[in-house]
Amino acid sequence: MITSNRALIYIAALLCVHIHSGESPAQPATRPAPFENEIRAFELADQKQAPPQHAYLFIGSSSIRKWTTLAQDFPSAKVINRGFGGSQIADSTRYADRIVIPYHPDSIFFYAGDNDLAAGKSPPQVLADFDAFLQKVRPALPECDIYFISIKPSPSRAGIIEKGREANRLIEKYIQGKPHLAYVDVFTPMLGPDGKPPADLFVADMLHMNAKGYAIWVRVMAPLVK
Repeated sequence: MITSNRALIYIAALLCVHIHSGESPAQPATRPAPFENEIRAFELADQKQAPPQHAYLFIGSSSIRKWTTLAQDFPSAKVINRGFGGSQIADSTRYADRIVIPYHPDSIFFYAGDNDLAAGKSPPQVLADFDAFLQKVRPALPECDIYFISIKPSPSRAGIIEKGREANRLIEKYIQGKPHLAYVDVFTPMLGPDGKPPADLFVADMLHMNAKGYAIWVRVMAPLVK
């Protein structure tokens, strides 16, 4: 017992010395904001080769990031791909002043929302987040045409397909009649005769599209990417 008391006294004395020495305990490292590494990689790429101004900017989640044939699909247009996988609508809003506004695009094709629904957000919240994106971007790009690409259906997220349908309906209604703003429906043409998305439009994870799935998107958007 005496030995234990002496040990406690010794530890207490060391703590007093540490406090009076003016040293602060080590602070935990600050965690970077979500997707900061991906955004920084875009900025480094821009420094090496500046992307074209007044181009068609495609931004959003993994359905944009994995669109690796984007430039080949629209060969006569200047396109920029700034998709980052796993992102939600609010993430594009957070980084708009770094990977949207500096490019001064003539048109923005925006795809996000299904990750939001999968994370538990409601269709009205998806609409509110898209409105926040517009409020961030529109003052800097008043003449830019902004297209909301509808939330796509996918077999792996069949449980939220009705939420996707509702979010699309709310956003399409919100967009109607507003200048420089349009809704692009890829949801409907991606449904089969049974009202479900065919598995042959997707890779093995049944979430991300294969070439056949992207061919539908190209067909729908070709009249808009001139």
